[in-house]
Amino acid sequence: QVQLVESGGGLVQAGGSLRLSCAASGRTLSIYIMGWFRQAPGKEREFVGATSWSGGSTYYGDSVKGRFTFSRDNAKNTVYLQMNSLKPEDTDVYYCAVGKTGKTYYSGSYRYPQTYDYWGQGTQVTVSS
Repeated sequence: QVQLVESGGGLVQAGGSLRLSCAASGRTLSIYIMGWFRQAPGKEREFVGATSWSGGSTYYGDSVKGRFTFSRDNAKNTVYLQMNSLKPEDTDVYYCAVGKTGKTYYSGSYRYPQTYDYWGQGTQVTVSS
């Protein structure tokens, strides 16, 4: 089992920045990839980005590319999502999730929620205009 705890959400004005954190615990050696998604009420989860647990590969959704960036603290098993130039349309609940090792990952599968095995509880990001 892997446990994920997100933090860092809040209220920010348009153009501002926030940094979300996702701390993993438990069987972290079994993690292959971490993804971030966001979801508004009544809508499907939207892919924000993903990073291999080794840090070798990083992907971003088209709507956040150039504004959001991953970083990590390996000693803390924590991945950070730095969100800059925030827009009101970035308002959502943000979730981190991890996919396990020992599975087959097809090209681009990191974009889909069903790829992931464990999820955090979500953190609310609200961007005011």
